[in-house]
Amino acid sequence: MLPVVALIGRPNVGKSTLFNAMTGTRDALVADLPGLTRDRQYGFARRTDVPCIVVDTGGLVENANVIEGLMIAQTERAIAEADRLIVLVDGRAGVTPQDQFVAQLARRSGKPLWLAVNKTEGFDHDVAVADFHQLGLGEPHPIAAAHDQGVVSLLEAALEGLTPDPQDGPEMTGIKVAVIGRPNVGKSTLINRLLGENRMVAFDQPGTTRDAVLVPFERDGERYTLIDTAGVRRRARVEEAVEKFSVIKTLQAIETAHVVVVVMDAQDNVAEQDASLLGTVIEQGRALVLAVNKWDNIPTEQRDLIRSQIEQRFAFASFAPLHFISARHGSGVGELFASVRKVYAAATRDMATPELTRVLEAAIESHQPPLVSGRRIKLRYAHQGGQNPPVIVIHGNQTDHVPDAYRRFLVNVYRKAFDLMGTPVRVIFRGEENPFAGKRNPLTPRQVRKRKRLIQRNKR
Repeated sequence: MLPVVALIGRPNVGKSTLFNAMTGTRDALVADLPGLTRDRQYGFARRTDVPCIVVDTGGLVENANVIEGLMIAQTERAIAEADRLIVLVDGRAGVTPQDQFVAQLARRSGKPLWLAVNKTEGFDHDVAVADFHQLGLGEPHPIAAAHDQGVVSLLEAALEGLTPDPQDGPEMTGIKVAVIGRPNVGKSTLINRLLGENRMVAFDQPGTTRDAVLVPFERDGERYTLIDTAGVRRRARVEEAVEKFSVIKTLQAIETAHVVVVVMDAQDNVAEQDASLLGTVIEQGRALVLAVNKWDNIPTEQRDLIRSQIEQRFAFASFAPLHFISARHGSGVGELFASVRKVYAAATRDMATPELTRVLEAAIESHQPPLVSGRRIKLRYAHQGGQNPPVIVIHGNQTDHVPDAYRRFLVNVYRKAFDLMGTPVRVIFRGEENPFAGKRNPLTPRQVRKRKRLIQRNKR
């Protein structure tokens, strides 16, 4: 599983700016379910050889009021989830009593930690970090998160000693399928139905575990590993204050899986968190199957309305198979599993260069690329650049100017031509280099004109 790095510090030291610099985004999966607050954000960082999950936390203060106390509780939860900690301080403000409080909390965790001194741009680094040695958190790392200075080296230091997870081993074989969703939507019941046995002890209480459970099995001669992010524990082992939804485990499961099954409750309104989870799965390039559970409890006269609402809300994931099921009674589960196999096949499909180019030529013939400054964008040939998700690389001229609308058009063309349903498809454009670019013409203008006259004379 991906390592987890938590960013902690007092308010206004630049944690969110550092989070954005590490993840390369300005938006992240935000936990807004019961038992979680918006003070913890989660994102993927891939700027080093070892990818990781970064957690942004709320500001820590001593002598907290009620709201600040909740933020401290959330930060303590993030520290407990993390493998490594980065303590962030403000290099321009110097050491404050609140920094001392954060440092004490970090040391008490026993987790490996690194001290980052932010906002050091324009300052001598040795001078900027000098005061912060007194925190006793090791050698300070000077950074400027807003200018992306020192961010990669900080990440490399925090992840030193870790190696990329190959994602395969004796416990994970065959097609890896993650089952994710909000609490109490029936994930473990669906797992049991897929396995044909009560491998997971399911009962009607949301959020009874924080750990992902790996379940290897075979079906119709095919090997699978199910990743159950809601693998429940028995009642006697459930703590009263257990967190209702582990974003960390869900993100790790998405990263590890080939196929992700997103389970939703037909009896609940489609939540923003459902859409956020779907967006994360697509962003990570994972094959996707949607399962609307507890369909047997929906009155017949309400089904068409609910179906249309779901299809409208998730129009951005319209390429994914949508199943209305009852995990408890088994209705629709067989078709769901058939879709898992189909979307995996699509995500790992081999596509020959001549066939990809032929489809490109047919698409251009039916719908030409737009003009750029009076010149037509020329797309010449295509080849496959990767699998899971399928990556199609298209070469041509002026490819930097291909609009997003035309890219989406080509994605849809390739999806239909190669039956790439259920998987994101990425189209990448590459410009062709001019072999004479940057080279000076060895002939003078007068010599060029003379040569042209000779060519015309010879033609006569």
